Amino acid sequence: MPPFPTALPASPRPAFPASTVLGYPRIGPRRELKRALESYWSGRSTRADLDQAGARLREQTWRRLAELGLAGLPSNTFSLYDHVLDTAVLLGAVPSRYRDAPDPYFAMARGTDGLAPLRMTKWFDTNYHYLVPEIDADTVFKLDASKPLGEVREARALGFETRPVVVGPVTFLLLGSALDRLDEVLGCYEELLGALAAEGVAWVQLDEPALVGDRTAEELAAVRAAYERLGAVAERPGLFVSSSFGDLGESLPVLAGTPVEAIGLDLVRGSVPVAGLGGKIVVAGVVSGRDVWRTSPGRALAALGALRASRVVVSTSCSLLHVPYSLADETDLEAGLRGRLAFAEEKVAEVVALADAHARGAAADAHPGDWAADASLAGDDPSVALLADDRPSIALLPVEERSPYPVRAAAQAGHLRLPPLPTTTIGSFPQTGELRAARAAVASGTLSQADYERRVEAEIERVIRVQERLGLDVLVHGEPERNDMVQYFAEHLDGFAVTRNGWVQSYGSRCTRPPILHGDVSRPAPITVRWATYAQSLATQPVKGMLTGPVTIVAWSFVRDDLPLRDVVFQVADAIRDEVRDLEAAGTSIIQVDEPALRELLPLRRAAQADYLEWAVAAYRRATSGAGDRTQIHTHLCYSDADQILAAIDGLDADVTTIESARSGARILGAVSAFGRGLGPGVYDIHSPRVPSADEVESLLGRALRALPVERVWVNPDCGLKTRTYEEVEASLANVVTATRRLRATLAT
Repeated sequence: MPPFPTALPASPRPAFPASTVLGYPRIGPRRELKRALESYWSGRSTRADLDQAGARLREQTWRRLAELGLAGLPSNTFSLYDHVLDTAVLLGAVPSRYRDAPDPYFAMARGTDGLAPLRMTKWFDTNYHYLVPEIDADTVFKLDASKPLGEVREARALGFETRPVVVGPVTFLLLGSALDRLDEVLGCYEELLGALAAEGVAWVQLDEPALVGDRTAEELAAVRAAYERLGAVAERPGLFVSSSFGDLGESLPVLAGTPVEAIGLDLVRGSVPVAGLGGKIVVAGVVSGRDVWRTSPGRALAALGALRASRVVVSTSCSLLHVPYSLADETDLEAGLRGRLAFAEEKVAEVVALADAHARGAAADAHPGDWAADASLAGDDPSVALLADDRPSIALLPVEERSPYPVRAAAQAGHLRLPPLPTTTIGSFPQTGELRAARAAVASGTLSQADYERRVEAEIERVIRVQERLGLDVLVHGEPERNDMVQYFAEHLDGFAVTRNGWVQSYGSRCTRPPILHGDVSRPAPITVRWATYAQSLATQPVKGMLTGPVTIVAWSFVRDDLPLRDVVFQVADAIRDEVRDLEAAGTSIIQVDEPALRELLPLRRAAQADYLEWAVAAYRRATSGAGDRTQIHTHLCYSDADQILAAIDGLDADVTTIESARSGARILGAVSAFGRGLGPGVYDIHSPRVPSADEVESLLGRALRALPVERVWVNPDCGLKTRTYEEVEASLANVVTATRRLRATLAT
């Protein structure tokens, strides 16, 4: 690639604002986007109605950020489904098979009856799911800047100047495994910069979180080439390259050597660089966008004061997409805990207060604004180490290991007597409107607990009868009593608090309310035994007990930061071990302990990965260590590039692992030949409303049988069925059973 000149644009631009955020929640304070999306998907409203709902949410966000005093407002952070998908559309990376769909955008996101959606996986080490760009030899990049330009104009009409936010070219191509297409993509980004400059935009934010991971010399050369080329565009906005989720490391001097004017640093997960900033504006992420704890003013001001830069701007460490909107509704939280918390609005207020304090030259021991009253709650000693590794670990009591797998497998085969290719589901069945209404009525006091439990029992019986009629081999009770696979356990464990309205987007219209893990964890009483026992009393086939694993419970909660993460996970593991023992004592023969977040928490830097996997695997084995040989332990993982940690998954020592495969094109099968236990590669993508045909399922199963011996293959969907309708579920599972029976007949002959 030829070198490019590094001259700055000739026209002056406004200074970068003193305070900003890298992004903001977009689902709406009352999940307005979720309701608008689901109304449109069901045909109850039009695309115009959906677009109007989006416009209202964008206006609401800009007005609220301005009211809070934020100086630099971002735009193009709103998305109807996913910002990476938006970037693919921006660049014309729309696979040809979607272009004739009635709504190509949502066909890529959710699929249609005859069209599978794009692959989905986790956004770095968060629980947010993005759609993986599909870039191949037929991809022709062509800019469509209507969305970022439209939002700039929309905000300007309301009286706000904004900074458009776009996924950067290197990160986008790394996500799509297509860095060799950089020259072509940069042409689109050059065109975008010109269009933004013509629109009078002063600054543009290019998000490059991929640069905080280990990058090869070739990839670093691509970073240098990309930003030298973009910096050389004659008429362009100022270039602000943001990073999140850790230190830029070797990428920092590369970026600093290019003509970009501003660099964003995550100073919550990363450290203050001692050199290498090259006189750039530093957008200092001193307020965490990943947790709900108040910022320590002393630590933040000390970090700001330590930066050697031409100018320092106060910001969040990443987008606030990962936290709830506001504490205003959380009046049920204990006052001492509530005083330690900050959601998105409170974090914006912290950014503004810190920017003001930094501008005034406040010392690290000063408390900006109304922080002074709560300084003790914020943990305001700058000398306290930020890294959990520096905190003392708890002592753990030894636990007994399970028997070797061959011993267990023989005992389970004799006890369970399952057919070849056993069919099952992952756990949850559709959460109907009636169930949600009953749960809300209990909370409001208009439905008694006894009446609610009778409704749950009726739904469990419905789920059992549906599975029996369809011919499944291992049943589930459907989890009608659970609002969420993590929140439900948090409500029954000491050490957790739950929120009223602390919703966070997981993907599309799917939202969760992460619990707040603020104290020592213990299990005061059995949690799932009653429902598992009741379900088994209705069926002759085995019914799985359903538990969430310790890593996932912690990963999908907002976690205390005064203990090493490992110790918190081990506390939860001990609580789950108690539940496993009680389920087994009650006669449950199969217990599933899900760990879909195992890959999610994997550190972005390779140097830290082995240590994490060692203790994460140990925590799971600790949680399941109480089970006897005849009790079959299952685990489940999904939507997280699990093929990258297959050795660790095998190390969990679960008897059966069910894993997402259908949506990712069965790519996991290329890596499972050495897997030594039962494996269920998913044959049905539950995150799409489409019903897979029996032929499609049979084809996927055939691929599994070419990769694994038949005695180790299970048949199951990619994930739980909570988000689907009964009509979709019954049609899909009927095809799964039909395909399985065909293959059994073939195997028998």
